Amino acid sequence: MFRRNIRDEVVFVANGKLEAESVKVLLESFGIPAFVNQESAGTTYGLTVGMLGEVEVMVPLSRIDEAKKIIEDMKSGKLENED
Repeated sequence: MFRRNIRDEVVFVANGKLEAESVKVLLESFGIPAFVNQESAGTTYGLTVGMLGEVEVMVPLSRIDEAKKIIEDMKSGKLENED
């Protein structure tokens, strides 16, 4: 197995497009421009698992720290609405 090199602007690696789009929308709701990128074979065949199913969520380098903090808060449940 080879070591995967993840670019600096990638703040989240999702399993499938739905999860990636959800994180993208979350970041955009905080005013952070975000983009998703998936290997073309994974998109063509609709894969959601394995390396071809992974979808990268990227942000501008100037917003990396802010985006990672929001994602960390999401994972820990700090963004949950208690209503």
